[in-house]
Parts: sequence; C-alpha cells; structure tokens
Amino acid sequence: MPFMFSVSPDFTPEHLSGWYIFNTWLQKQTGLGIHLEMYDDFQTQRAAIQAGQIDLIYANPFDAAMLVREKGFLPLVKAEGKSDEAIIAVAAESAVHDVADLLPGTRVAFTDDPDVHLMGMIMLEPGDLDKDNIQSMPVDSYVLVAKHLLKGDADVGIFLAEAYDDLSVMVKKQLRILVRSQISVIHHALMVGPKLQDQREAIRDTLLAMPDDEKGRGVLSSLGFQAWQTVTDENMEFMIDLMDTLNT
Repeated sequence: MPFMFSVSPDFTPEHLSGWYIFNTWLQKQTGLGIHLEMYDDFQTQRAAIQAGQIDLIYANPFDAAMLVREKGFLPLVKAEGKSDEAIIAVAAESAVHDVADLLPGTRVAFTDDPDVHLMGMIMLEPGDLDKDNIQSMPVDSYVLVAKHLLKGDADVGIFLAEAYDDLSVMVKKQLRILVRSQISVIHHALMVGPKLQDQREAIRDTLLAMPDDEKGRGVLSSLGFQAWQTVTDENMEFMIDLMDTLNT
C-alpha cells in the first residue's frame, strides 16, 4: 500500500502539475511508493489527516500545530527564501488609501486559507474591524477575491502575497495594495507522519540535494522553488508558538 502525500489546497494553480512531477521524481529517488492525493478544500484534507490517511504533506503553517501535536508529524524542509505573507488590497479607484480609513460594514473577500485569513484580519485591526463588524465574503480562490474587487462586490480583499503577485499584470493594474505583511518566519513546510519517520533523514537529504542535479533543478522550477531548506523541530515549535500567539 503506497504512502499518501498531499499538498495544502492553497497552492497556486499554475503549480498543480509541478506537484505531480515532484511526486514522480520523489518516488524514483527514494524507491518508495507514494501516491499524491489533492484535496479541493482544507476541511476535506483535515478530515483525511484526522483519519490517519496522510503520511507526507506540504502543510500550511496554520495546520502545523495540529499535525505536530495531535498527529505526530515532524518537519522536513521548507522552500528556501519563501514565507507566507498576506496582502490587503482594494480596487485601484477605491477612495480608501489606509486600513485605518475602513469602516464597520466593510465587505471583505477572502479564501478559506487559514493562516492568510488570520494575518489579514490582524492587518485590518487598525480600522477597528473584526469578524463581528465586517461583511464576510468567503470565496474559493484568490482569483475570485480579485474578481470581487474588480466588480465592486467587495471593498477589501485578503490575499496570500504569492498569489497576488502571480495575478496577471492587467488585473494588478486595476488593484492597489494597502498593506503587505512582513512577518517572514511563517511558512509552509514539507512534513512526515509517523509511518514515514524512519525515512526522515534519507528523504531530507534527497530533497536538499535537488539543486545539484539537472532533473532536480527542473522539478524545483516546476514548483516555483529554487531549493529546499531544513526545518528543525525547534524552528517548527517557534512557528507554532507564533501562530498560537497571533490566534489569541
């Protein structure tokens, strides 16, 4: 029976094929049977995690605490030079130029990406906004967040910075950033569950060596990465503690 691999549903769509390429490459390099299972939303993926169906996961930072403390996962690596940052944006013609200018009743579009939503709501606090006095507009993707802003259906959008940066030039010309977070220590991480932990060091060494091989570099490029970087248990605990702090 193969080991089950999954990826946080907030990856940008243009990298979907890259994860399948990565999975095939990882199987060849490690000799392990690994099946990539993608989920359309966080709730479905979390149900699979709770059922013990996931052995390897590229996880978002919000879920890291649950994976480590409840399910016994351990960190492997993160994408070098990548961190999770949030952006608060408005339509280019919006009269709002500062978060502090926002008023109760503001229509806020966001996805179910938990760490980005958390950071975005903290960034709206200078406008005295919270979940109780905004009009929440949950959507399925960051492209739809942008579409709501462009159509005037939302006043403010919360984006994963990477997803915003990946929007087309035409779309970004019609939007304006109010604020971009600069936390820098919150990031996704590739993590192994209990069934794969005897392979932890071997998998990590294989991943860290990817830039030294032409095929490995190609696989990284398909993910939008340049290299992997080790995440220690201490690094992970620090990030979990920070997420807990932000969430209180």
